[in-house]
Amino acid sequence: MNVDYHVHLEEGPYSLRWWSRTAEALLSFYQPTFDRHSREWMEELSGWMARRVNQGAYSQEWLDLYRLRAKQLGLREVGIVDHLYRFKEFKPYFEQHMHLQDDPLGHIQRIWLDQVCTDSIDHFVSFIQSQQAIWKADGINLRLGIEADYFVGGENVLAPMIEAYPWDHVIGSIHFADGWGFDNPDAQDRFEHTDLLSLYEQTFAVVERAIGSGLFDIVAHLDNLKVFGHRPPEEQLLPLYQRIARALQQHGVATEVNTGLYYRYPVKEMCPSYRFLQVLHEYGVPVTTSSDSHFPDHLGSYLAEARQLLRKAGYREIATFERRERKLVPLDDTE
Repeated sequence: MNVDYHVHLEEGPYSLRWWSRTAEALLSFYQPTFDRHSREWMEELSGWMARRVNQGAYSQEWLDLYRLRAKQLGLREVGIVDHLYRFKEFKPYFEQHMHLQDDPLGHIQRIWLDQVCTDSIDHFVSFIQSQQAIWKADGINLRLGIEADYFVGGENVLAPMIEAYPWDHVIGSIHFADGWGFDNPDAQDRFEHTDLLSLYEQTFAVVERAIGSGLFDIVAHLDNLKVFGHRPPEEQLLPLYQRIARALQQHGVATEVNTGLYYRYPVKEMCPSYRFLQVLHEYGVPVTTSSDSHFPDHLGSYLAEARQLLRKAGYREIATFERRERKLVPLDDTE
């Protein structure tokens, strides 16, 4: 089955890069009336962008672009899982665990958090629920999910949030190491002054804690520490891969083949690496597929290649979710 279980509608920060990338996404779906790069073309595009900014991400007009793309790709299920840090109710959770001290890293991360934390989780949930019947009429299951950053000691905040809403799937993820957002390009210089093997050991220990927390249906992009290409030789990481695979198997938690790092980041490799994926298969860990897209034209990106990778590693089934119940379905519809 062709599925994409890790899709975002919005992130920010609202930079000129965001404006340009959003305009690019709109141009992937809308045919302008005027010749490209003419003044009239820019006026038309500016009108589209003004409407997009005014409506925000949780509008049917924006989500319909994802639905159109899903139909074009033949996707059967799509899971929208905006980041927990998008929601103002959980800003104190991130302030508690992020490095926000009065130093260069703290300043970078404070600015980032203030810029991305702009919406309400109730708004998000009610909006996705209001759109599910429309998607169903097109033969696509629109799943309601959340991607929640896991911090050691944060269970008392996450558990009530998870219990309060009718999620189809809850994704746990790790984007921080001792409060440092390691996938933030503005803070990547810290890799140059870090013992990589120690960093991987410490971060994978947190991944293992997330798996064992009982909070998550999926733990995402397991080796996203490699985002900027910083990784020890993989033979040194094999014991860590095995520990994570064992924990996933023991706790009945799934993971994903996430294509986002392949097409959005310098490492140009999916998560997990192929060697890691082989280990996951050896331990019988359930896996789903995800594009980690943040714009509608990226929905489903490189999922065909991800499915090919899964087959090569020995997988014949993938995981799907509804109301937090996992179901394994054939990877290929012909099977």
